[in-house]
Amino acid sequence: MVAIEQIDTDNWGQMRRFIDLPFRLYRDCPQWVPPLRSDVALALNRAKHPFYEHSAGDFFLAVDDAQRVVGRIGALENVRYNATHQTRTGQFYFFECEDDDESAAALFGAAFDWARARGLDTVIGPKGLSAFDGYGLLERGYEQRQMMNMMNYNYPYYHRFMAQQGFVKEVDFVSVYVDAAAFRLDERVHRIAERALQRQNLRILQLRSKADLRHWAPAIGRAYNQAFVNNWEYYPLTEREIKFVLDQLMLVANPKLLKFITHDDDVVGFALGFPDVSAALQRARGRLFPFGLLDLLRELRVAKGLSGNGAGILPEFQGLGGNALLYKAMEDTLRDFHFEWYELTQVAETAVQMRRDLATLGGEPYKNHRVYRKTL
Repeated sequence: MVAIEQIDTDNWGQMRRFIDLPFRLYRDCPQWVPPLRSDVALALNRAKHPFYEHSAGDFFLAVDDAQRVVGRIGALENVRYNATHQTRTGQFYFFECEDDDESAAALFGAAFDWARARGLDTVIGPKGLSAFDGYGLLERGYEQRQMMNMMNYNYPYYHRFMAQQGFVKEVDFVSVYVDAAAFRLDERVHRIAERALQRQNLRILQLRSKADLRHWAPAIGRAYNQAFVNNWEYYPLTEREIKFVLDQLMLVANPKLLKFITHDDDVVGFALGFPDVSAALQRARGRLFPFGLLDLLRELRVAKGLSGNGAGILPEFQGLGGNALLYKAMEDTLRDFHFEWYELTQVAETAVQMRRDLATLGGEPYKNHRVYRKTL
């Protein structure tokens, strides 16, 4: 028999059992990149994570007769998302489970009951607490290493659980791989970019330091909230959420890899690049101290790959050369910093034009993550 326990997020012993499970499940999986334990603990901390200032969540364990943890799940309601889209949708996240149908059914049963009790009529997921948590279950690309913690990794049998619980596909997120040697902009794109610089009062903003990043943070947040308003996953981030995300990025961000398109003093587009430090995160095994941080900082200097997690341009500038400038910024980053490859992480399948552009630039879809939906 499997029992479901709701954890007390103020009890470190229960939190540790929740956090530890994937470290056992993926212990022998070379493609899995462990999260930092402190990051998971922060996501469950109602006093510190800004998600809980407007929304709610609870977290559950599946425990067998021997009191061994065999699964876990988080049940969330993003109130701002529901208000924006006029929906009554719940989310599941942090789902991990042994290959056992009974345990998975019990976990999802707890999440469904939680959602019904809050008057919600649909559950989607995996979908986390912020726009920078990875979306969906990995459905293609199991042989490839996870891109840091910007996406999820899971075993193929997880999709069986989805079918058994009555989930159907909501949306796919495709990750695109580009060999730097194959990334070439057509001369026409260069001409459009040059005209945009000369005639539209647009420019590519190059940050030099983390102080620059903090200075531009409010404008970056405003641009994010305007650029993705038509996206499936969109909801307007609060000022605290924007600051939270930037604080989190400070650890792995090289400001020189974060390119912004500006119009006068407003940020109207961005192409965010992060060195792939997946290998260092694997060696750290979830802990930065005492030696993981030094190793991570070293990996930032020698990383051969670049992750693009966040690229967009305000709709009103897309027809004025903004897209061309965005791709020029990507090309400049690859050339100037000598990265060998580039992965644009989790592009929604609904972003048809961007996917076409990436194919033209030499990009190959090589990972797919699926978000599921169930009507209660």
